[in-house]
Amino acid sequence: MFERISNGWALAKQSYRVLLLDKELLVFPLLSGVCCLLVLGSFALPLYFTGQLEAVTEGAGAATENLETTSEDPLAYLVLFAFYFVNYFVITFFNSAMVACAVIRFRGGNPTLADGFGAAFSRAPQILAWALVAATVGTALKMIEDRSQRVGRWVAGLLGMAWTVTTYFVVPVLVVEKVGPVDAIKRSLAILREAWGEAIVANFGLGLIGFLLFLAALIPTVVGIVVGQAGLIIGIAVTVLLLILLAVASSAAKVILLAALYEYASQGQAPPQFDQDMLRGAFVVR
Repeated sequence: MFERISNGWALAKQSYRVLLLDKELLVFPLLSGVCCLLVLGSFALPLYFTGQLEAVTEGAGAATENLETTSEDPLAYLVLFAFYFVNYFVITFFNSAMVACAVIRFRGGNPTLADGFGAAFSRAPQILAWALVAATVGTALKMIEDRSQRVGRWVAGLLGMAWTVTTYFVVPVLVVEKVGPVDAIKRSLAILREAWGEAIVANFGLGLIGFLLFLAALIPTVVGIVVGQAGLIIGIAVTVLLLILLAVASSAAKVILLAALYEYASQGQAPPQFDQDMLRGAFVVR
């Protein structure tokens, strides 16, 4: 167990090292976050100003975060589906750009933002199709959850977990192998069957590093509390900026790690930036 945790920590550090080689890749998760906020606003604000937001939420009988308002009211599910669709497209588009750049780096190239955007735009039809599939599944899971708050939530949670595992490699498959969503799901599942171990440990390493950096980001606020009111305002501002940077960097490192795991699982050889033994510890080839 301790060896696996150590491997996860090492893989996480190697992911951040790759990010340091291509710091401009931080642009992708940053733009993704901004666009997701714009998507949220584009749904919430029109509904609010036209008075439909209250009608939808009251008609649904319940309201959850981020427009996830659900009920047996078809309008609520339609809004939720549309929101999921646009949001999944945005996230997948920028993740695809990140994966493309990471793969270029792994294979000896020197990626640029133009390379990432070019790859993502060239895969736009596949990304749109995938967003449609993912939004459909997401809405279906929400409908199951709403059928029964207890049993439905439990069933939806299990199905959602299975869906997440099954589609783990969908984005790199879409980018590298240029296939549609159905073939991407099949290919992702095939990779899992051929070489699946404890990749979750590697993500645990990322989470641990992120937690330590989160604690470090709180230091300016703590110092501000000691200094006084003026110092507290400055400290909070610095902490907020650090947390935003941390969120962006963590998201980028996670995608880089995903690309590295895919490269190893599909090619049987670790990228030069990653330790072969470490990746072998994340996968147990059958």
